Amino acid sequence: MRFATLFLLASASTAAFAASSATATDPRLEGAYKFNDGGWTYVHLEGTPGQVGFQHGYLLAHEIEDNVNVYKVMGKHNDNRSWSWFREVGKTVFWPKVEPEYQAELKGIADGLAAQGSKIDLWDVVALNAYLEIVDYYLPALDKKEHMPAPLAAVAPGKCSAFIATGSATKDGGIVIAHSNWSSYAEGERWDYVFDIVPAKGQHILMDGLPGVITSEDDFGINAAGLMITETTLSKAKGFDVNGIPEFDRSRKAMQYATSIDEYAAIMRKGNNGGYANSWLIGDRKTGEIGYLELGLHDTPLKKKTDGYFVSANFPWNANVIHDDTPGFDPTNPESSMNARHIRALVFMQEHYGKLDTALAEAYLSDHYDSYEHKMDPGKRSLCGHEDTSPVGEKVWDDPPYDPGGAVTGKVTSSELAAKMSFIGRAGHPCGEDFLAGPFLKAHPEFAWQKPILHDMIAGPWTQFRADEKAAGQAAQR
Repeated sequence: MRFATLFLLASASTAAFAASSATATDPRLEGAYKFNDGGWTYVHLEGTPGQVGFQHGYLLAHEIEDNVNVYKVMGKHNDNRSWSWFREVGKTVFWPKVEPEYQAELKGIADGLAAQGSKIDLWDVVALNAYLEIVDYYLPALDKKEHMPAPLAAVAPGKCSAFIATGSATKDGGIVIAHSNWSSYAEGERWDYVFDIVPAKGQHILMDGLPGVITSEDDFGINAAGLMITETTLSKAKGFDVNGIPEFDRSRKAMQYATSIDEYAAIMRKGNNGGYANSWLIGDRKTGEIGYLELGLHDTPLKKKTDGYFVSANFPWNANVIHDDTPGFDPTNPESSMNARHIRALVFMQEHYGKLDTALAEAYLSDHYDSYEHKMDPGKRSLCGHEDTSPVGEKVWDDPPYDPGGAVTGKVTSSELAAKMSFIGRAGHPCGEDFLAGPFLKAHPEFAWQKPILHDMIAGPWTQFRADEKAAGQAAQR
């Protein structure tokens, strides 16, 4: 059984009162609110694109400023680029290709920030939304074009662990889906937001996300049409089309408008710029069908089934994708994080076939078995990633030893929960272990440059959320 604490109820009520008081001075805030639960911040947004954006920027102004600062620090250190460069790329390369609906929402975020007295403007917001596409896809392509050596960090990562199962693979025959977001801890301890969005057009959506970003970004969410969605990145993906539509636009559009797996794939393929190339896991609770879309720049194969499972640990399955889109990926290297987690994921599925449910999904995301070392060892090769404990950096990602990153959230849902527009999430490591910045930086002074942005990442409980949850605290804790 799940119980809400009095502290969380009080916090929720206070936040709701602040938001409702603001509506007296600006009608664009009508219906919007936020509250805290289980280590997450729940944000309800509704209305036209401009209204949704304004509410987002107004309610999360301080958090957006903080998030922009993270990427200013990381961009300067990892990629030797000033934030003014990111702003210019966002303005000249990405903004002209953003569709009008999402231009309006991005402008709304900037307007909401301005209403709170923030100096963060539209081009900061665009750069924030495009950041992952810029550093891992646009920048390497630009450096190659200009015959410049790319920074070590400018490589498409292969992070996150996920699965989707249906039919005879699950306990009740419905769909079960799970995802852990892997990122740097500086990013990840800020990736603990639940966005409940009721847009004027399209589907009601519930997703996790980051302050100031219009899509989930790690792409876990459900919509009112019955779709259940997540992804993991395609490791070593290369190529970028400056004439394409930004991935942050297409992924938000697909979650908001798609009503089937095929529609989702079609939206993601149309105008594909190659940015943030992912392996997409998509379920349709209406039909029980699940799909696996590998979205490279050149090849975008989709396979579907109504019985069985797909696992995803940044391991491309399609030979054309490996050859054309991830040429640096070696599927035969058992030491790499991607291959080791792929092996462990398959074993987990086989061991629990026919019994998979949300409890086992939580166990999957919390798993510490290292299939290369053949023992329990939380590190770079476990489904619940702890790169900060690993004396061997991940060479495929150009990550150094003890890199402060790994699994930063876990999310699971099922057909039964998705029918109620609900999912279960854990902020922090899915296994429940905490990351403490002070002792880590003392032991690893080589990461002192992160001190301004690296905070403790305290794991919360597995907490259930649902759409239209009221600030008085309908979310409950186990």
